[in-house]
Amino acid sequence: MNIREQLEMDEEKVLSPFAQKSAASLGRERPEPLDDTRPIFQHDRDRIIHSKSFRRLGGKTQVFLAPEGDHYRTRMSHTMEVAQVARTVTRALRLNESLTEAIVMGHDLGHTPFGHAGEKVLARLMPDGFHHVKQSLRVIDVLEREGRGLNLSQEVRDGILKHSKGKGHIISDNANLMAMTLEGQIVRISDIVAYVNHDLDDAIRGKVVGADEVPAEILRVLGHTHSERIARMVGDMVASSRLKDKRQVRMSEEILGNLIALRDFLYEKVYERPEIRQEFERAQRIISELWGYFHTHADEFRAKHWPKGIPETEPLSRAVADFITGMTDRYALRIYEEYFLPRRWMVF
Repeated sequence: MNIREQLEMDEEKVLSPFAQKSAASLGRERPEPLDDTRPIFQHDRDRIIHSKSFRRLGGKTQVFLAPEGDHYRTRMSHTMEVAQVARTVTRALRLNESLTEAIVMGHDLGHTPFGHAGEKVLARLMPDGFHHVKQSLRVIDVLEREGRGLNLSQEVRDGILKHSKGKGHIISDNANLMAMTLEGQIVRISDIVAYVNHDLDDAIRGKVVGADEVPAEILRVLGHTHSERIARMVGDMVASSRLKDKRQVRMSEEILGNLIALRDFLYEKVYERPEIRQEFERAQRIISELWGYFHTHADEFRAKHWPKGIPETEPLSRAVADFITGMTDRYALRIYEEYFLPRRWMVF
């Protein structure tokens, strides 16, 4: 018996009957030998963490575009905060922590530079539309490892696909929205628990809103500090989840209602605030002009920027979207400067 098999046996002994066991995974789209040391979901997590797209999350916007301050969140720090929330809930419910962590680490790999501003402009420009969730799957299935992809398990792929909500339902009985595993359901809720809290923190730090502007009822129910709110929501998820009767991770109506109210407050006062929207529009202009340049200079794009491992038969728009999506904020600004701004001549 190797180490992986021993760990799989430990899962059977320790984890809840409702946990997704590694040995019972639906496996990978392309079958491959199992690792001798790591169960499949741990292996998936490691593949994501060692990927180039994961490393680029550190240079991608969460809310504030290319922030100069050291303490504003990026997609990377957002991912780490989601992981902290999701792992705490997973462990408390005795579910599979490796699966939860793998889903979290991969859930935002398909995000564009400049956050949702970049996503909106690509959704308008791409002939078939664009969504970061589908792009995340494209990253792990196709773009990583120069066209070979990461070949992740079906459970991790499903959790990534079902994590996104926007302004939609956080918890849903709709099978098309609900992850196939409880671990995937935890990630879906933990994502919004993390971002409403850290985006509020960043907005207060950036003096976009004042702490006294948050509605009193939200603070009364969820807590007055970042740590209080996280603890309240995590505890509520653990206490309210209905594993035996419905196999669902849930929140109480009071906590969920105030979580939605906090999300709505952030949309009104932060995400859709005129000053923020103005910056988003500038970022969208950058992406729109890069998109146009690459399409009108297709030969140059094919020679310099065509993603490795992607067949030349792919539509140009698909390859351009893949290239732009992979950019960090600063790289997008640098490429824009290279193509659209006058060069600075150095005289010695």
